Amino acid sequence: MPQFPSVEWFQQVRDIFNADESYQQAGGGLCDATVGIKVAAQSYILVFEGAECDEVRQVAESDLAEADFYLDMPPDEWEEMLRNIRDNDGADLDHTLNTLDMGRDEGLALTMNGDQYRQDFFYRYNQTFQYFFDASARIDTHFAPSD
Repeated sequence: MPQFPSVEWFQQVRDIFNADESYQQAGGGLCDATVGIKVAAQSYILVFEGAECDEVRQVAESDLAEADFYLDMPPDEWEEMLRNIRDNDGADLDHTLNTLDMGRDEGLALTMNGDQYRQDFFYRYNQTFQYFFDASARIDTHFAPSD
């Protein structure tokens, strides 16, 4: 059972996402974006090209500057979202990336480089990223203990 967050967890979700053609249809579309994920002191880069997630790697927080944008939530909020996805076989309306973004004054999708054009990829390809996280419903996830 992979632990969230970890490269192993993101790779397992990537494998499910890439193997299921339903995630490449109905609004997901082709996506070319470098997405950062920040969970407390851990940071990751996911590279989406075309209809797949091609790369997953753990990086230093400063490397999130290479991402078009990054998603940053406290560990308990990531856990709540992912448990909701698992329990509902996909996010309910209160736990989609879009809803979580709208509920934050600063938004969920942030940028280190100030490039709003690249940050806009979050909105342009939002459904693809939602499908990616929805694919996590198919794996057993262990959550790191809270500090």
